[in-house]
Amino acid sequence: MIIILSNSSDEPIYQQIVTQIKAQIMSGELAAGEALPSMRMLAQQLRISVITTKRAYEELEKEGFIETIAGKGCYVKPQNTEFLREETIRQTEEILAKACERARMCGLSLEEMKEILELVYGGDQDE
Repeated sequence: MIIILSNSSDEPIYQQIVTQIKAQIMSGELAAGEALPSMRMLAQQLRISVITTKRAYEELEKEGFIETIAGKGCYVKPQNTEFLREETIRQTEEILAKACERARMCGLSLEEMKEILELVYGGDQDE
């Protein structure tokens, strides 16, 4: 499991950990049943406080991505991939709605927004 932290990010460190572990679970890099490093070990690897890793693991457990087994550690929970996909779509729609609101405020047209989205997303996918 690779986690890269950025001190210059606006996102708190625990949230950076949560975001990256969730992405690894959703992509299949971390499989159901796979053990996560202990909170202490992860804290040592990342050179951060154990309190920070504890908060990240608690958030992941609350959101249903991992489970803690007393005396054994934290493990990736089996995921309902369809639910995760729907949740990701919902979050993407929220972000895009905010982007569209800003675009309208500064007078961008739908065509200009499409061009921006194609650039940001990675260009024309048909080519």
